[in-house]
Amino acid sequence: MRDGNIEPLVYRGSEDKTKRTTHIYEDRIYKLSINCAKEAVKKNAKVFVQLSTGDIYESNGAASKEDSKTKPWNVLAKYKLKVDEELQNMPGLNLVILRPAVVYGIGAMGGLTPRLICGRVYQHLKKKMEFLWTEDLRINTVHVQDVVRAVWNTANWYVSSDNPNQGVPVIFNLADENDTNQEAVNTHIRSIFNIETGFKGSTFSTIAATLDMKEVTDETNDMHLAPWSDLLKAHQIKASPLTPYLDKELLCNNALSLDGTKICVTTGFKYDHPKLTTESLREVITDFQEMGIWPKD
Repeated sequence: MRDGNIEPLVYRGSEDKTKRTTHIYEDRIYKLSINCAKEAVKKNAKVFVQLSTGDIYESNGAASKEDSKTKPWNVLAKYKLKVDEELQNMPGLNLVILRPAVVYGIGAMGGLTPRLICGRVYQHLKKKMEFLWTEDLRINTVHVQDVVRAVWNTANWYVSSDNPNQGVPVIFNLADENDTNQEAVNTHIRSIFNIETGFKGSTFSTIAATLDMKEVTDETNDMHLAPWSDLLKAHQIKASPLTPYLDKELLCNNALSLDGTKICVTTGFKYDHPKLTTESLREVITDFQEMGIWPKD
């Protein structure tokens, strides 16, 4: 890299799991992000693209815009927001912040993949799959290919004449127009695995959450982890990075609802995957099967 002639720098962060100790988030998200940004300033980078998360917004059911109230609902999001705020006040940093909804697509081991694994587990057990809360709990989505395209699109837009405020930090949410909720995901899971699905409902879920959410989380994961391990063994898969494990925060009544239209209006970006489809989820599974980390039926 040469000073004054640095191409766009993209920083995703090296830690994306929600169940980690505080010092890991401090080192791998906060300190690492800030150090990379400082180096970008030192090297006169044309633009620094920070991949944040949509989990930083208050979960109130309404679609969050870029200036909506923030209230991170997991530790990872708290550190992402801490980074976002500090980067916006860093002199000389040409900053774009992208805040994606639930990312899915080929190669995405988080996001919707644990739910797909649960679907495969319940197919194996020949039982009905039921999630906590209700069908309308929003878990808005964005395809991984659109996330990648958004990075390149916003980086080029930021340094172009179409951006009237170069040098000023800008934030864009990333979410497709599907307004995905739990039932939308279950619809595709039913189609893929031919299983019955449902929901525990607000009353049961609220009582469970009030009593001991950690115990509920442990019991839920115990129901999924052992059968998944059995499936892997039955298909001679010695090791797989894939897991149906769901963190406590993901089982709470936290709606992830984002308005992802600002990037379209401002930069001309278009989502190639505006809707969550059964085929796009089948592609995820097929890719994992080809890598030998998902059972082949």
